[in-house]
Amino acid sequence: MAAPSATLTPVLIHLLRGASDLASVAATHAKLLKAGVAYTASSSNHLLAAYCRCGATGVARYLFDGMRGRDVVSWTTLMSGYAAAGRPSDALSLLRAMASSGVRPNAVTLSTAATGCARLADAGLGRQVHARAEVAGCARDAVVATAFVDMYGKAGAVEDARAVFDGMPAPARNVVSWGAMMSAYAQNALGNEAIHLFAELRTKFNNVSPNHFMLSSVLSACAGVARLGIGKCIHGAVFRLGYDGDDVVAVAVVDMYSKCGCYGHSRKVFDRIQRPSVIPYTSIIVAAAKYGLWRCAITLFNEMNDRGVQPNYVTLLGVMHACNHSGLVDTGLHLLRSMQSKYGIAPTPSHYTCAVDMLGRAGRLKEAFELANEAQVEGNDAAMMWNSLLSACRTHKRVDLATMAGQRMSEFNQDVAGGLVVMSNAFVSAGQTDNAAAVWSSMRRRGIRKDPGCSWIEVKDIPYVFYAGGISCAGARADEMLMLLDELEVKMRQKGYKGRLGSARVSDVEEDGGEGNEVMVGVHSEILALGFGLLVVPKGMTIRVMKNLRMCCDCHEAFKLISGIVEREFVVRDLNSLQIKDQLSEFQFGEHGKVDHHQHSHHHMKNSLSDDEEHGMNEDGTGSQTGKGKKGFAWHRMKWTDSMVKLLITAVSYTGEDPGADLGGW
Repeated sequence: MAAPSATLTPVLIHLLRGASDLASVAATHAKLLKAGVAYTASSSNHLLAAYCRCGATGVARYLFDGMRGRDVVSWTTLMSGYAAAGRPSDALSLLRAMASSGVRPNAVTLSTAATGCARLADAGLGRQVHARAEVAGCARDAVVATAFVDMYGKAGAVEDARAVFDGMPAPARNVVSWGAMMSAYAQNALGNEAIHLFAELRTKFNNVSPNHFMLSSVLSACAGVARLGIGKCIHGAVFRLGYDGDDVVAVAVVDMYSKCGCYGHSRKVFDRIQRPSVIPYTSIIVAAAKYGLWRCAITLFNEMNDRGVQPNYVTLLGVMHACNHSGLVDTGLHLLRSMQSKYGIAPTPSHYTCAVDMLGRAGRLKEAFELANEAQVEGNDAAMMWNSLLSACRTHKRVDLATMAGQRMSEFNQDVAGGLVVMSNAFVSAGQTDNAAAVWSSMRRRGIRKDPGCSWIEVKDIPYVFYAGGISCAGARADEMLMLLDELEVKMRQKGYKGRLGSARVSDVEEDGGEGNEVMVGVHSEILALGFGLLVVPKGMTIRVMKNLRMCCDCHEAFKLISGIVEREFVVRDLNSLQIKDQLSEFQFGEHGKVDHHQHSHHHMKNSLSDDEEHGMNEDGTGSQTGKGKKGFAWHRMKWTDSMVKLLITAVSYTGEDPGADLGGW
């Protein structure tokens, strides 16, 4: 065979680098063979990279297996191809084979392996790869260390992620590594830590400018802990840094405002996106569904289809959630049954759980049981599905069915504290207190503890956290807060409020000396947070209370009555819902009456008198263009100042200082 031209070979390899589809790569490969280019390590590596780039990992593996003199680039290229194709297990198997062959991995190899472990969310396997990086001497390389920070974060090992981050030399920490650590915190429900890290970056490392990934991570952190004030500051930075046109950041902003109870702002941000893709559409559909704007959610979904934007599984879950909490049960079930054929999306456990919950809320318990039995759901997902059905049985006072649902739930996970509490509540609702007490006794014997309920409220961007019966967070204003709650309780009783025993659990009744449920509502954490908010949040402003558990029926009723008594608007966000992560409840007073959807995820009481800009939206759920009350938030005029950065640092420190009387003057 004639020797290839010295000028032809580089040209063909250049073409190979630019080829992005299988046909082009194969054609260029044929030209290389025709030109007589031998299978050297260099030419073979270029071919491997090209085939992996177009997703043809099978062809790449065939070529790899036939290669002679495979070097570290060959192994790493195929590993990267597997990782990019969503085959992390194959990538890690290749790493083990590479070690057996005696080829020493480099920084790119190990960062690729870390990415594979991140996809598997396997911290144990990741630690093994990390140990190899230490042996290879590249564990503190910026790219490698950042990959391990990301891996540990995705695997839930946040302390390991922070240890790697802290071990990086300061000059090696770039915007990507800072962003990875913030993302690790945000992904693991440690939003305040992510915000604190962002504040540290802004104060100590001014040479590192946030990118879109970092901004979206810290916005997600603000959403996770409902830090509206800090979120607004970050949104201001988005405009100043020129990322307001970035889809990824826009979605994070939409999510942040929706989770902080500001759907109007969310919709305004979405409406500014010129050509929204599936991710922005999904974000606003989920937001509308959580906010009780089911017509808006379905309209957006139809608009999305008309524009040819293909939904993903989260989009469909959001639409089902809207159907669930609007009573459109048959529409939601039709979507479940047609999503595979119409959209090519197989129902996930979350879809089945939503459908079961939908049927249960509608009182169609027999159909709900049939669907739950038919669904191919296992493990903890199945336990959560049966827990949802258990709640519906309790709501409809079907203790017999609740017992069956509880047994099925226990088959998949015997330690679901929330489900056992619901089971106990079902017995209490039916007057079977002995059975309820037996459930709690069983929980104590097995060491199962219910997560303590807590609620928090932001004042001057500082969170004040209240636990059931705990008033220390109110500081010197604790007595004043309790007096206010006592006065409100008297007025509530005059309006016919009665605590319902069905909302109590046995241990609460026992702790209160058998006094029933009437004395309980005043000590629940959300009531304490509300009382504090009434003291320190100026009139005319919405009081936002965040809660880690679902609000009980009595507290829901109390919030409604107090809203009318004090003529204030409240928003309560629950962070413990099954389907779309949280619930949002809005309580407003108005002359046109109230609409109560307590059986739904969103409780929306229309308020014709409220002009709060935070909820500036039209009847169809679109953002209003002008606010009638206080001036609209000028995002584009926000700039970072030293005082703002100090505020960020202060805001994430849970303070025990006396809030003082000056808190009323925001």
